[in-house]
Amino acid sequence: MQNRPTEEAAKQVHRRSGKTNSRNLVRASHFRKIIWANSESCWSPTKNREKAALLPHQSPTKIEQNFRSNSTSSFKMAEKGKDISEHADNITLVESDNENMPPSMNLMENDMLGGDVAKVPEVGMKFEDENKMFEFYKRYAYDIGFPVRKRNSKKDDDGILRYITFVCSREGKRRRNTSSTLKPQPTIQSGCNARITASSDICGVWRINTVHLEHNHKTSPSKSRLYRCNRELSAHVKRRLEVNDIAGIPLHKSYNSAVVEAGGYENMTCIEKDCRNYVEQIRRLRLGEGDAVAIQSYFSKMQAQCSGFYFSMDLDEELRLKNIFWADNRSRQAYKEFGDVVTFDTTYLTNKYDMPFAPFVGVNHHGQSTLLGCGLLSNENTDTFVWLFRTWLECMHSQAPNGIITDQDRAMQNAITIVFPNTKHRWCL
Repeated sequence: MQNRPTEEAAKQVHRRSGKTNSRNLVRASHFRKIIWANSESCWSPTKNREKAALLPHQSPTKIEQNFRSNSTSSFKMAEKGKDISEHADNITLVESDNENMPPSMNLMENDMLGGDVAKVPEVGMKFEDENKMFEFYKRYAYDIGFPVRKRNSKKDDDGILRYITFVCSREGKRRRNTSSTLKPQPTIQSGCNARITASSDICGVWRINTVHLEHNHKTSPSKSRLYRCNRELSAHVKRRLEVNDIAGIPLHKSYNSAVVEAGGYENMTCIEKDCRNYVEQIRRLRLGEGDAVAIQSYFSKMQAQCSGFYFSMDLDEELRLKNIFWADNRSRQAYKEFGDVVTFDTTYLTNKYDMPFAPFVGVNHHGQSTLLGCGLLSNENTDTFVWLFRTWLECMHSQAPNGIITDQDRAMQNAITIVFPNTKHRWCL
């Protein structure tokens, strides 16, 4: 008979290791499987009898090395070799020195965000920052089929963000001025309570505190790409739209070309409206040949003639003129006397570039309007207004007005809160 290793030999290995817990039993089962697989397939009484006799007297690591060497030198059977290699890998994992790993902080990594199925939010999940947490929640919302947005946030006394809430975009209900409206304005808000709340500790790690997953409306994963939070223009599409617009190709043809290239509407990450808005923004930045140089040359000439003349130009990443502000010495001197209350409005004038004209206007002692500076803007978002207000404040020797009057534009409100925190803000009628 062939001298096969017995089950008693495998048990002796674990008696010599000095461990008798349940994990050793698991290891013993792995050893028995490998030994019997080896013996049944390619056991040789002349070559392997001495090796089999030595197995009970060797450590598990030595056993692993012996079987690895046998599988590479003696065993040429492909299927059996795979089975032995898999069991040998199991031994390596079990015999690791770090069997009892200390508990560590379970931060959500990027590979979890990029999986095929998004993980469901749970209380206690931790993230490195609020942006990664929002991307995690947005990925989950994309798979379920609902839009998300940031509901509110709160900072501590040092101005550091500590609390934040992400909700379904259908959260809340729009208030109506009259109850007898014949044609109410359509809205997606339905009072949905789906949300997550989180807070950060002193180390800046964010932890989910509460989770509500139930919705009071239907969800549609097929429409997730159409929600505003998921729409974006790739760099390739932006470049194609810009080149086609310069060539005079209509926008709808450029969009149809992008759809064909993407393989259908279901593969598009944007809609035609997004492309149209981008083209309009690019047209504002694309001044006529020599216009930007002419503006800079003219303002430099004015500044040379009058030292009190002030101007500032804002450029984008491609060094194109984005926004511009200027004020002469008369306006700067008038602000010192009549700068207690200022009005600001961007609907005063437009030009052939469709760039909003934004004047700062005050009232003198005769009750007449006086110009306190003005600018041309590429768009009317919060970042643009923040740049304009900070530039104007620097021009006026960092002296903020006591009050400012604007229309009910949300971007203006946000910029005023950032640049003029102590200024009273009122809406014009």
